[in-house]
Amino acid sequence: MDSLEGIIAVAAGIAAGSVSLIGFGFNSAIEVSAALIVTWRLRREHRDGCTQTSDRRATRAIAVSFGLLAAYVAIEAVRDLVGGIEPDASLVGVALAVLSLAVMPWLARAKRALGPASVPRPWSPMPTRPTLCALLSAVVLVGLGANAALGWWWADPSAGIVIAGLATMEAVRTWRAEALEDTCCA
Repeated sequence: MDSLEGIIAVAAGIAAGSVSLIGFGFNSAIEVSAALIVTWRLRREHRDGCTQTSDRRATRAIAVSFGLLAAYVAIEAVRDLVGGIEPDASLVGVALAVLSLAVMPWLARAKRALGPASVPRPWSPMPTRPTLCALLSAVVLVGLGANAALGWWWADPSAGIVIAGLATMEAVRTWRAEALEDTCCA
């Protein structure tokens, strides 16, 4: 689902010139890459038993991904604001944000209901993924909606700046995650 969401968001964002929608799509790519990183890490645990080094690498790779997203979106958003670059309205983007906003809070509640024992240890720095995705969806929806409904072109790059801030916070939180360092080898 994340792959499809990301592809649609990036394509719709490029078509409309929407930095917030492109950032939202790239966030989906980070979710997919994080899943691949965790899969790699679980394979290392199965093969080697000791995961302390693998955990650190996995956590850092995910954190760097968020940092790169934050930098890209911040630069593009500021460039659009300063340059007065007005994105087109994106009804596809609005629909995608509404759908994501409807699904992600439910997914976050379901994940919390399962409890921490059901979440594999390497996923522990990512427990807020559905909540973060829902928050990003809301930010994108406000930016795209204000642009489409009110003609406030600046709302989209402003939403991009908020996305960059959220991605920065997630990068720092993931970089500092202690859960992956508390392994059998610690």
